[in-house]
Amino acid sequence: MTTRIYIPRDAAALALGADRVAKALSTEIAARKLDATIVRNGSRGMHWLEPLVEIETTEGRIAYGPVKPSDIAGLLDAGLVSGGNHPLCLGKTEDIPFLKNQTRLTFARCGVIDPVSLEDYKAHGGLKGLRTAIAMVPADVVKQVTDSGLRGRGGAGFPTGIKWKTVLDAAGPQKYIVCNADEGDSGTFADRMIMEGDPFVLIEGMAIAGLATGATKGYVYTRSEYPHAIAVMSEAVEVARAVGVLGPSVLGSGKAFDMEIRTGAGAYVCGEETALLNSLEGKRGVVRAKPPLPALQGFLGRPTVVNNVISLASVPIIMDKGADYYRDFGMGRSRGTIPIQIAGNVRHGGLYETAFGLTLGEIVDEIGGGTASGRPVRAVQVGGPLGAYFPRALFDTPFDYEAFAAKDGLIGHAGITVFDDTVDMLKQARFAMEFCAVESCGKCTPCRIGSTRGVETADNIARGIEPEKNRELLTDLCNTMKFGSLCALGGFTPYPVMSAMTHFPEDFSPAPIAEAAE
Repeated sequence: MTTRIYIPRDAAALALGADRVAKALSTEIAARKLDATIVRNGSRGMHWLEPLVEIETTEGRIAYGPVKPSDIAGLLDAGLVSGGNHPLCLGKTEDIPFLKNQTRLTFARCGVIDPVSLEDYKAHGGLKGLRTAIAMVPADVVKQVTDSGLRGRGGAGFPTGIKWKTVLDAAGPQKYIVCNADEGDSGTFADRMIMEGDPFVLIEGMAIAGLATGATKGYVYTRSEYPHAIAVMSEAVEVARAVGVLGPSVLGSGKAFDMEIRTGAGAYVCGEETALLNSLEGKRGVVRAKPPLPALQGFLGRPTVVNNVISLASVPIIMDKGADYYRDFGMGRSRGTIPIQIAGNVRHGGLYETAFGLTLGEIVDEIGGGTASGRPVRAVQVGGPLGAYFPRALFDTPFDYEAFAAKDGLIGHAGITVFDDTVDMLKQARFAMEFCAVESCGKCTPCRIGSTRGVETADNIARGIEPEKNRELLTDLCNTMKFGSLCALGGFTPYPVMSAMTHFPEDFSPAPIAEAAE
């Protein structure tokens, strides 16, 4: 029996040399005339172990990592093909603590299957949710998603079912499903991992959304910086269309839904749904005023569901297992699971899917293993470049939308970036304002001008120029941006700035220039 050896094709693994490992292994397999084949899968999300090589055995998969091309000969000499012992052997993949302790619902197949094999997908439960949805009336599908408690995983946490019901009830000759895959936050990679490791789950989720709302056309809008995701998604769409998962009669139901992949020209603000729709229409990616809501007048002025990748990819398991099954995970109004992306100065960086409710301290200290530098953790930014900085005093905060909001923070796309005690929080606040200034679409004054003035004010504080007055000015700018900006770019930039000033005031009190000169 031919042994299957899994080596990820995920971008993070490729950046760490997975292609070179696969090439070296392929060469050795041919030279030694071994009965083995290489499967390029998605990543399991344990980035410190990449490239991770897995061997399929009768006892389950055995993992080795991180593997370099120079390790291949020694691994094969040690019996790699049969799961033999070696210093790089990690034992059974499923028993690695980082993976074993997760609750993988959305990412259950990621790193397990061949991403573009529909047979692999179906063998691991794929298309069950879509078949269930086909047998239901649209309103009942919407109700099941609503009852599950699923909220938008792109940042705002808006209930997915309400969006769907609005589009279902809206009148229009054509409706659309738009997947916001413009994952632009630093330290986030969950969307990319799904698109590269399990593309059919996103296709299935979009098809269910289409059947539920009466939309017959879908678009995945992603960024040009994701060439591997674009290639995998495009291939998966072709496979799905060829066998009738997409097209004029989805799985023979007589109901139509088709989709295509669109690549953005590159702008952080296109992660905001109305700017994304403008870009998708071929216009400049600038924010639209709301109302009208995209659910009523979205793509080409028609009713449109705009959901994040993880929101849509979570739908198939809800339709397969039921609303109650999904809702049983989590806490408060945050139901189901959340793929937490751990990055920055951290020992065990990667993707960790778990039910809402773990504390920030558990995630950083126990799961992440503390800093990679070995120094104390000083700050953790949650929610990307527009997220608040939390000090250790707030590490008891549970990972929950409302709990973070109560501490003037936000979960956002669930990216966590760890900083040790060498970080300068004034510089981090300045970076937030600079990031906003660079990425602003320029449509509204608070964002366009406020961020530019914010950079200047932070620089004045750093130079010791009237620090007290400039701290007051920076606070005032943040209030104007928070309540006056058209979208979340300007509206959320105050979160990192104000949290840095609130929790790390010592970094905003340099000696005035006159005193420093003496």
